[in-house]
Amino acid sequence: MARISALVEDVRRVLRTRHYSSRTETVYLGWIKRFILANRLRHPSEMGQREVEAFLTRLAVEGQVASSTQNQALSALLFLYRDVLRVRMDWMEEVVRAKRGRKLPVVLSGEEIRLLLAQLDGRAWLLASVLYGTGMRLMECLRLRVKDVDFARGEITVRDGKGGKDRRTVLPRSLVEPLQLEVERARILHASDLAAGFGAVWLPHALARKYVNGPREFGWQYVFPARNRSLDPRDDTERRHHVDAEFVSRALKQARNRAGIHKPVTAHTLRHSFATHLLEAGYDIRTIQELLGHKDVATTQIYTHVLNRGPNAVRSPLDR
Repeated sequence: MARISALVEDVRRVLRTRHYSSRTETVYLGWIKRFILANRLRHPSEMGQREVEAFLTRLAVEGQVASSTQNQALSALLFLYRDVLRVRMDWMEEVVRAKRGRKLPVVLSGEEIRLLLAQLDGRAWLLASVLYGTGMRLMECLRLRVKDVDFARGEITVRDGKGGKDRRTVLPRSLVEPLQLEVERARILHASDLAAGFGAVWLPHALARKYVNGPREFGWQYVFPARNRSLDPRDDTERRHHVDAEFVSRALKQARNRAGIHKPVTAHTLRHSFATHLLEAGYDIRTIQELLGHKDVATTQIYTHVLNRGPNAVRSPLDR
């Protein structure tokens, strides 16, 4: 067990050295521990191709997991062997992978969006409105910093989005005043933290060293700070983090039930709805691609299938 514990600490150290997010750290460690438990606590250095293939194949064939889940496990084990244990794994490409199905995104109608937002209030309403009004991913929204909301230009800068890219998206005019009030609330919290000897927010990568006073500056604070300070699991420093993602998920689930909406509703549903409704309004797909931060326009084109417009549009003979 001592060797296993030491390995887990090695994995955590390498993840942090390479600036992986805390969410990725949690996921990777979870899969690595699950792999070790599945092999009766054997150390990974004593295992190889046969054990890794068997574990991943069971996930795909017996567990019938989604392709994204199996690929997540695959990435975790690749990181373990390649980056921590320094073992080449060229054979990994031969592992049986879960077949990736093509699914259309769940999209709410304009009326369903109205009903959903009507069941929310306060911060939950504002977060849901920002998600739908900007098309941001959930964590992009929660990690939003004060300095990246430009009220004068009516735009929001998304930093370090998927693929490590920055982009700009629209700031809805109807949200300017509510967001200004939220920023003012964050300012008051920050002032109280500074007065109590805290107030240094977490900065990614080496920014804390580059901007020595940055962590205490208001511009770097989260737009949606957590209600209470907490200990950062990375270094045990007490600081104020952003609001928890579960808060948004619970609020959307409860609002969906109260609104009588039978479609599944998540934060990503609001992003899908944002893109589809822009297409319905006649906006160019390339513009929507940039707002969403998609690398390939083919990813954005999935929304044309939801619309049932364009070259794939079909009109039922019953309607003729």
